[in-house]
Amino acid sequence: MYMNTEDQKKIAAEKATENVQSGMVVGLGTGSTVYYALLKLGKMLQEGLDIVGVPTSAGTEKIATAQQIPLATLTTHPSIDLTIDGADEVDAYLNLIKGGGAALVREKIIANASKKILIVVDESKVSRVLGTTFPLPVEIVQFGWESTQTEVNRICGKSTLRLTSTEAGNRHPLITDNGNYILDCHFDGIPVPQEIELQLNNIPGVVENGIFVNRADKIIIGTPSGIRYME
Repeated sequence: MYMNTEDQKKIAAEKATENVQSGMVVGLGTGSTVYYALLKLGKMLQEGLDIVGVPTSAGTEKIATAQQIPLATLTTHPSIDLTIDGADEVDAYLNLIKGGGAALVREKIIANASKKILIVVDESKVSRVLGTTFPLPVEIVQFGWESTQTEVNRICGKSTLRLTSTEAGNRHPLITDNGNYILDCHFDGIPVPQEIELQLNNIPGVVENGIFVNRADKIIIGTPSGIRYME
C-alpha cells in the first residue's frame, strides 16, 4: 500500500513509541511528526503504560495534556531516559537541522539531558548534506536583533526574520516560547555542521541554533513502502 507523507510520519512516530517502557522519563519533542507519537502514547497510557513526559514546547505541552500524559520538568526530572523528536533535515551522518517548530532551544536542552534520542521523520527530510533543503533556524534575543542578523549573515550569507500572521491577517515577528525572535538562515549546504554551530553560537545575541551534531542515536524514517532506519 502506497503511503502519503502523513502516513509516513505516522508509522515512523508510532514505531518510535515501541521503545517506551513503564517507569521511563520521556522527552516529548515538537512538530507534526511527533504529534502522532503523542497520540499513540496517550493510547498506551490508557492501556496501562506508566511514564512521565517532559515537553519541549508549549504546543507539545498542550497536546500532551489533552492526551492525559503526566508531565514534569527538568527541575524535577533532570535525567531523561528517552526522547522522541522530529527533524526538518537529516544528513547521512545523523546530523540534524531542527527548529521549524520554533522550539530548538528547549529541544537542544532536552536532548542534552537525554540518555537516548530517537528522531522520527518522513522520507522527504533526508538529504546528503545539511542546509540544502531547509533553512537553518537561529534563535536570537529581540534587543538589537538587526545587529545580530548582520553578524549572522556574515556566516550564512542571507537570513530572514521569521514572521507569523494574526487572525486579522497582519504579519509580525514570531515570538518563541522563550520570548525571542528566529532568523531562518539560507545556506548552499553545511558540509561541516559542527563548525557552523559553534560560529553562530559565538555571536552576541544568538541564543542557540538548530544544528544538532552527534545527538541522535537512531533515525526512524517513514517511506512510501514502510520503515527504514539510520543509526
